[in-house]
Parts: sequence; structure tokens; C-alpha cells
Amino acid sequence: MRVTRWNDALAVQIPDDVARSLDLKEGDEVTVAVANNPSPEGARQKVKNQALERIKALRLELPSDWKFDREEANAR
Repeated sequence: MRVTRWNDALAVQIPDDVARSLDLKEGDEVTVAVANNPSPEGARQKVKNQALERIKALRLELPSDWKFDREEANAR
């Protein structure tokens, strides 16, 4: 996609074939995300993995069926 100047703002040109495949029409609202930044889900997974690595670094003897699931723990 190409970024162009439109008055005092920047605009992204969406190719016709992409607009058709997404069923986009003039006036539709879209959300733009930067591809190389982690999504909220990706960021959560990264934090989860970091926490798991810290737990492993403690070298605790944990039950063989132990698992780390922060969402499950916080749901209680």
C-alpha cells in the first residue's frame, strides 16, 4: 500500500483488489496496526513466557502435571 499526502494529513491507498476482498466501501471505518509491533495477544504471550522462564529459573520441584496459566489462575 502507498502512503500519500492528503491536505495536512497522510492517507493510505488500498488497492482495489484488497478493498473488494475485504468488502470495503468509501466511508468505512478501518483500524490500522503496525505489523512489526506485537498484538495485545502476542504481548500477553510474551509476558506469560517471561514469567514461566522466571519460574523455571527458581528451579523449584513442581508436580509433573503442573502448568502455568495466568488467565485460569486469575479467573478464580
